[in-house]
Amino acid sequence: MKRKRKLPPRPSSLSAAEARAIALVAQRFGTHRERYADHRGIRSLIHDLALVQIDSVNVLVRSHYLPAFSRMGTYTHSELDRLSHEHPRSVFEYWGHEASLIHMSLQPYFRWRMARAEENAWGRVRRMAKKNPTFIANVLETIRERGPLTASELEPEMERAGLLPKRTKRKKSGWWEWSDTKTAVEFLFWSGQVTSAARRGFERLYDLPERVIGEYILAQPTPSEADAHRYLIERAGRALGVGTEADLRDYFRLPLAGARQALAEAVEAGTFQRVDVEGWKKPAYLHTSAVIPSESPDIPMFDRDRAALLSPFDSLIWFRDRTERLFGMKYRIEIYTPAPKRVHGYYVLPLLLGDQLVARVDLKADRAAGVLRVQASHGERALKPRVTKARVTTALAGELSRMASWLGLSGVEVMQRGDLAASLSGAVAARGRRTRRPR
Repeated sequence: MKRKRKLPPRPSSLSAAEARAIALVAQRFGTHRERYADHRGIRSLIHDLALVQIDSVNVLVRSHYLPAFSRMGTYTHSELDRLSHEHPRSVFEYWGHEASLIHMSLQPYFRWRMARAEENAWGRVRRMAKKNPTFIANVLETIRERGPLTASELEPEMERAGLLPKRTKRKKSGWWEWSDTKTAVEFLFWSGQVTSAARRGFERLYDLPERVIGEYILAQPTPSEADAHRYLIERAGRALGVGTEADLRDYFRLPLAGARQALAEAVEAGTFQRVDVEGWKKPAYLHTSAVIPSESPDIPMFDRDRAALLSPFDSLIWFRDRTERLFGMKYRIEIYTPAPKRVHGYYVLPLLLGDQLVARVDLKADRAAGVLRVQASHGERALKPRVTKARVTTALAGELSRMASWLGLSGVEVMQRGDLAASLSGAVAARGRRTRRPR
C-alpha cells in the first residue's frame, strides 16, 4: 500500500458550477484555444485525455478528428494520423472506451484485457477462438508473413492457401456480416496478438505488435490486473477532474469489482478525496490534480464566451448520465432510431458555450455540394438569463463557419428545422457565409 499523501485541506462539497468548471478544465476546455494545432499539440491533448474514441459514422467527419478541433482549433487530419500511422507512434488503437486511439504509455495497462480476450470478447469472436483456434493461428501466420493487411486483403490470401473454413462467409460487409477471416483477425486484435498499423480509408491494416509498437513499450513489464486497474482509475480521475465511481469506471470500461477496489485504494492513498456535489445523488471523488475555482479565484477557469461543437463520442459527454448531471442535457444519439421517431436528428453535436451546453445541431458535410448542412438546430431550455438566443446563434454560427473551413467546405446551409433555425440563418448570413434555403 502506498503511503497516503499529505494534501492541504480541500472542500468536502462542491457546487454544481464548481464541478462543471473542474470537469471542463480537466478535459482541456481552458481559456486558450490554438489557432492551429500541430501533431505535438495533439499528442499533448491525447496524453491529457488518455484516449479518443473512434466511430465509423462519416456523415460529418470521423469522430476521432473532432476532439482536437473542439479544443484546439484548425488542424489537418494527417497531423493526428501520423501519431498512429508513422514511427515513432505516440498512440495505439485498442478497446479503451469502445474502439479508441490510446496514448502509447498506457499500452502495458491494457494487457490484462488482451489476456482476457477469450472471456470478454464479443460472442462471435469468442466463439471463433474456442471452436477454430487452428484457423486463427493460420490467420496470424499469414499476417506474420505478408502483413500489414486489411481483413479484405486477408480473405483472398487465406482462400489461395486453402485455409478458409468450409462454411465461411465471403464478400460481406458490416457488423452482422463479418466473414470468418474478419472474425478471426478481430480476436487476434482483441487479444493483442496483432494491432493496427494504420487505416486505409477506415479499414484497419493489421500487423504484428513488434512491427508497430515501440520496443521500449513492449519491453516494459506487464502490470498485474489490480495494478492496471489502479493506474487506469487514476488516469480517468485526472481526465475527469471529479466524478462518481460509475464515471471513473466508464472512462476505460473497467469491470465493477476491479474498479471499486482500485478506487478505494486510491482514496486511501490520497489520490482522490470523497466529496459531495450539489445535485448529485451519489458520492463523487475529486482527483488531487483538479483545480477548484474557489481555491484559485484569480485564475480564469475558462472563457465564458468560448464555444465548441462536440462529437457525440467526445469524452466530455460520452457518459450520458454524467452529461445530464453536469450540464442538465438529456443527450441521446439517434443514429439507430428510425427517422420518423428522431427528435433532434441523425448526427447531433451539442454546442458548448462557456460552461453550458446551450444547443444541439444535426450536421452533415455535403461534399458534393461543398456545404456544411445544418439539418436541424435546437436550443436548450433553462439557460442562464444572459445566454440569449441571439448570443447562442451568434456563437453557433461562428463555430459552424470555422468547421466548414476546416472541412474544406465553402459555406453553411441552414435547413429550417428546429427552434433555432430562423435566427441561426440570420446569424450565418451576418457572417458573410453563403446561406441557402432548401427547395
